[in-house]
Amino acid sequence: MTRADADGVTVLTLRGEVDYESAGVLARATPPADPTAAARIVVDLSGVTFMDSSGINALVAAYQTTRAAQGWLRIAGARGPALRIVQMVGLDALVTCHPTVEDAIAA
Repeated sequence: MTRADADGVTVLTLRGEVDYESAGVLARATPPADPTAAARIVVDLSGVTFMDSSGINALVAAYQTTRAAQGWLRIAGARGPALRIVQMVGLDALVTCHPTVEDAIAA
């Protein structure tokens, strides 16, 4: 996972498998809820080849944290197995999904 900041938006780029062993990295990378600053996060899943419930749980926790801080979380580039799991559990009903990081930032 890599983390970058662009125009006040934190972009977390994930690669490979997001499972029990790696989901903690995502959880630790999301900013803590700060009531004085709205967190804006894009999670780039374009390089994710597999995601299990641990990854979904980390994304839900990040969504809840950003929402509590009056911010937002968006998903970019989800495809294949990652997109299927996001849709299967209904996460796409909470978190908007965009084809690219640029689209997610601009939305």
